[in-house]
Parts: sequence; structure tokens; C-alpha cells
Amino acid sequence: MTEAITLRQLTGLPDTPSSLSDSTLVMIDIQNTYTRGLLELDGVQPAIDAAAELLDRARTAGTPVVHIMHDAGEGTPYDVRAEIGQIVDRVAPRAGEPVVVKNYPNSFVATDLDTQLRALGRQNVILTGFMAHMCVRSTADGAFSHGYAPTVVASATATRNLPDLGGVAPDALKQASLAGIGDLFAVIAPDVASVPD
Repeated sequence: MTEAITLRQLTGLPDTPSSLSDSTLVMIDIQNTYTRGLLELDGVQPAIDAAAELLDRARTAGTPVVHIMHDAGEGTPYDVRAEIGQIVDRVAPRAGEPVVVKNYPNSFVATDLDTQLRALGRQNVILTGFMAHMCVRSTADGAFSHGYAPTVVASATATRNLPDLGGVAPDALKQASLAGIGDLFAVIAPDVASVPD
């Protein structure tokens, strides 16, 4: 049996996390949606802690920050007009930090995210947020396909149990999702400390 190798390694893509100094931080769907009730994620509070720490470092370093919100319409847990759909207070946007509202898992679909990122002039994007197996994965794919160099910070992501699909445990789903992302689409930084300034 041959040793496992990623497509990134085979094609010579970088395998080290991007630094905050030459990246844009993209905060994906860190909404109240995922902090309680039906869609509460496994490990959501530690993931928010990690995202808040990275956001603080980015702001201190002058790194551009873009916030993403998912909107599925009125009366849903993703209703951005209601408190449930708002960005968690600890990582809420500050003046001058753009917010992109999306309707699909890939944050680039039917939004101006690509235009906003191009205006910032940085190829590297650092991704955090929810859910690892859904919008983080789709957005990492989208960023890669648009020519960006994504890094995903694993400790600042979370996901949930999928009982209807064989009872996949959240940690196993998160690890498998990150492994899939890391095969080609993005560098996986295990934690905030592994992202250089």
C-alpha cells in the first residue's frame, strides 16, 4: 500500500497556513442559528471562542474582515431579519466590515463576495465558521475555484450530528469534511495559534 498524499502535495500547492498580514478573514455564518435549539452545533462555543480570538488578532493587525450571513427567509432559523439569524454578538461586524448575505452554501453564489475580495487585492483568504461540512466546505471550494488561496481554521469551525444519514457523529463528520477540504481546496490550520501574524 502506498503512502497517503493529498492532491495539494501532488500539484505543488502550499501546505502552510496563510498569514493574517496578507489575507482577508472571512467569517462564515457565525449566527445565533447554531447556538441553540434544533441546529445547535457540537462544540459551537469553543469554535466561537476560536473565531473571536482570530477576529481580534485580525482587527489588531489591520487585516480586512468580511462577514457572511445565510438567509433562508422569514420564519426559518436562518431569518436574518430576526434575532435567531443575526451574527453572534461576540463576533459581530464593526463599522467598515462588510456583510455578505447569501442564500446558498457557497458564499460566492449569487453574491458580490468575489467583487468585495478582489477590491481588497488579496489572494489569500482565511475561513472560519459554520458548518464545516456544508457552507465552510462549499465556500472553500468556491474560493479555490475563483483563484483564491484559502486556509480553513479547524478549531473555529463546528458541525452537527446527522442522524438521518447513518448517525454520523459530529466530530467524525467535521474531521472527514476538513480532510476533504484539505485534499485540494484549502490548507487546514488546526487552530488559531497555527495562523501566523
